[in-house]
Amino acid sequence: MTAAVIQSYHMAVRDLRAFVRQPFYLAATLIQPVIWLLLFGKLFAPLMEDTHTTDSYIGFLTPGVIAMTALFASGWSGMVFVVEMEQGTLNRFLVTPVRRGALITGRLIQQALSVVLQGLIILVIALATGARFPGGVLIMLVFLACVALIAVAFASLSNALGLVTRSQESVISIAQFLVLPLAFLSSTFVPRRLMPDWMSTIAGGNPVNWLVEIGRQTLDDHVDWSFVLTHGAGLLAVALVCAWLSTLAFRVYQKQA
Repeated sequence: MTAAVIQSYHMAVRDLRAFVRQPFYLAATLIQPVIWLLLFGKLFAPLMEDTHTTDSYIGFLTPGVIAMTALFASGWSGMVFVVEMEQGTLNRFLVTPVRRGALITGRLIQQALSVVLQGLIILVIALATGARFPGGVLIMLVFLACVALIAVAFASLSNALGLVTRSQESVISIAQFLVLPLAFLSSTFVPRRLMPDWMSTIAGGNPVNWLVEIGRQTLDDHVDWSFVLTHGAGLLAVALVCAWLSTLAFRVYQKQA
C-alpha cells in the first residue's frame, strides 16, 4: 500500500510538471472560464434580476463555470494516454516495477489538483467582480472537494476512451459531445424552476447539476448540509465507478499491448 501511494505521488508530480511546462495551455484553461464568467454574467444578469432569482448573477453563475471548467479540463486527460501510447512511453512503464494502478491514479490526482486550483482562481475573480459567498469557508472547501470528484470521474472516462480507442480525435470529439449537454442540462445558467419540466427532471439526475447545486449552497447563509452530504456521496459514487471503468480499460490495454 505504501509503495502504491508513493508511486502514485511521483506519477502525479510528473504529470503536474508536464502541465506547468505548457504555459499557453495553462493560460488558455484559465482565460476561458474567466470569459465565460464575465460574458455570460453580463448577458444573463438582466434576465435573472427580472425573475428575482438572485442579487448577484456572477455569484450564481460561478459554481456552474467552475463545473464546466472541470469538465473541459479533465476531458483532455485521455489525450495524454494516447500520446504516450503513440510514443511508446506507456509500454516502457509497463516493463518497470511501477504499479499499474499508480499510472492511472497519478493522472487522476493531477487532474483533481489542477481543477481545484482553477476553481480557486475563478472564485477569486468572482469575488473581485462583486460576488459574495456568505455560506462560509467550510462549504467552499466541500464544494472544491466535489469539483475534484467530478474531475476524477470525467478524467477516468476520458482515460478509458483513450485506452480503448487509441485515437486523439475520438477522445476530443466524445468529450466535447458530452460536456455541453451535461452543462446545459443542469442549473448552470438558470435555476431548475425556470427550466421546462423535462429538462428539470433530467437535471435532477445529472451529476454536474449536483455539483452546481452544492456550489450554490455557498450563496446561502444557512447551508443545507443534508443536501450537500447526500449529493456529495452521489458524486463520490460516480467517481469510484468511473475510476473502476478506467482501470478495466487499462487492463484490456495491457492484454493487447
